[in-house]
Amino acid sequence: MSKKVIVISTSLRKNSNSEALVTAFAEGAREAGHTVEQISLRDKTINFCKGCLACQKTMQCVIKDDANEITAKIGQADVVVLATPVYYYGMCGQLKTLLDRANPLFPSDYRFREVYLLATAAEDEADTVAGTRVGVQGWVDCFDKAELKETIFCGGVTDTGDIAGNAALEKARQAGRNI
Repeated sequence: MSKKVIVISTSLRKNSNSEALVTAFAEGAREAGHTVEQISLRDKTINFCKGCLACQKTMQCVIKDDANEITAKIGQADVVVLATPVYYYGMCGQLKTLLDRANPLFPSDYRFREVYLLATAAEDEADTVAGTRVGVQGWVDCFDKAELKETIFCGGVTDTGDIAGNAALEKARQAGRNI
């Protein structure tokens, strides 16, 4: 059965290592016959959540920017893939801001059931991604029908293109094929 997949690259660096994971995952999902939309936050305007909670009643955010369209697409997808560089052992600020702004999804009849985390970092220790995983898991835990299916981490990559030839790319492609 074909699924609707949204893959979000939160790195603001063009051709970033985490964006390479996004591309590999998306290619695998397309090869498996799924409908895939890739979104980059690079040219998007996403302001901070004001904490007004109006969205809990209206299922719409009062802030008018690109987060509203992205949030709607997340809510309509079967599979959500979030890609982030790891900064100071946590998700990048752009991803955290987007997840905060996705608050209108909480009371909605969201469609997604599977969430994947793709992460890259300069550090290459296995626990480098732990804080990022905890942060994303905290968001996923707010959605009873969803689960964090897999985390794909590629450490030891700093400069643009460092990820080339890394086994994590094939792992991401395979994960996309297997959704």
